[in-house]
Amino acid sequence: MQTHFTETQLADPGTKRANDILRACVHCGFCTATCPTYQVLGDELDSPRGRIYLIKDMLENERVPDAKTVKHIDRCLSCLACMTTCPSGVHYMHLVDHARAYIEERYKRPFGDRALRWMLAKTLPYPMRFRLALLAAKLGRPFAPLIPDARLRAMLRMAPKRIPPVSRNDDPQSFAPTQAPDTATAPKLRIALMTCCAQKALNTDINDATIRLLTRLGCEVVVARGAGCCGALTHHMGREDDSHAAAARNIHAWMAEANGAGLDAIVINTSGCGTTVKDYGHMFRNDPLGDAAAHISGLACDISELLSRLDLPEAAPKDLTVAYHAACSLQHGQKVKSAPKDLLKRAGFTVVEPADSHLCCGSAGTYNLMQPEISAELRKRKVATLMARRPDVIAAGNIGCMMQIGQGTETPIVHTVELLDWATGGPMPPALSRLG
Repeated sequence: MQTHFTETQLADPGTKRANDILRACVHCGFCTATCPTYQVLGDELDSPRGRIYLIKDMLENERVPDAKTVKHIDRCLSCLACMTTCPSGVHYMHLVDHARAYIEERYKRPFGDRALRWMLAKTLPYPMRFRLALLAAKLGRPFAPLIPDARLRAMLRMAPKRIPPVSRNDDPQSFAPTQAPDTATAPKLRIALMTCCAQKALNTDINDATIRLLTRLGCEVVVARGAGCCGALTHHMGREDDSHAAAARNIHAWMAEANGAGLDAIVINTSGCGTTVKDYGHMFRNDPLGDAAAHISGLACDISELLSRLDLPEAAPKDLTVAYHAACSLQHGQKVKSAPKDLLKRAGFTVVEPADSHLCCGSAGTYNLMQPEISAELRKRKVATLMARRPDVIAAGNIGCMMQIGQGTETPIVHTVELLDWATGGPMPPALSRLG
């Protein structure tokens, strides 16, 4: 794609990066075939190619964003299926992130939108605030039909029937290996676990299972003091100051561990967070924290990537069919595709996949709250393809996907690590208790 940025414009690092990305696009349209919003809405401007044109025009002309441009950018899930499909290697993620920050800085949204986005930014990244919000949502759920705003109704529906008690495993501390590792096959590793903000309020079983499994495999697991939200939720809202501040806290916390007793990896069991942490090096590329950020990004890995490096015991076959849902942030954002399925098979489960497994379920961070109609349609399609495989249980590697899909089916849905923990000596995942 031909661009016409001035030298003055290109002096800005964000604009220069956007220019490089735009120039890689050859208008081929392959991205439209795998874009969920284009499939649902059928509007060229709701495809990656259409949004790229809008972003180019906005940035080149330094326009104050208009309502039309903002609408179509807001409708993007950031599922990144387009990046998997693109034959030209267009890094759409960095482009749309820059566009969102540009919009956040220059566009004045209607008051209701500003208030809603502010509330989400000041609630979701903080587990205790989020717990209080979930409790309020549970109390308000009976009144949902009376609320005219579909986004507020979606927020009330998000609250789980049961809000789990706080897990003290999420407090800063170190967990020693529970079994001595065999250094010939599975060397002891010192691992920092990112406990993830919303996950700590919605489902404490996931971190508990991760700690049990890793310590059983001979790893020391550390929850670093000072680490918290990865910054993804605010980053995708274009609130760069908030997201970078959250990321900087994590970088300092994990570097303190790395420079102290040392770290072999930073393991993340919420794939949406993992995609962002792996991008810290880019986020801070022009910052004094750049070297440290790049080091942290290099240590970051999804739990399935780490388990693939360890000697997970092979288990006997189980009479349980698991439908594996590939979270977009894992398969497209991190390019981790086979590891979770291979691990589940090694643990003895029968693994099936839905048709169109590359398509988003509609969760996408705060997307299911901000774009509830589109999100609901994507959930309906995803659940239908999952149920067509007649699974006993659904497994996923991202809490957002688990909550989203769980609203559309009675089939139990658990994190992949919960099944792996159970197969190697841990307790049955609570969600499976009704299977008998």
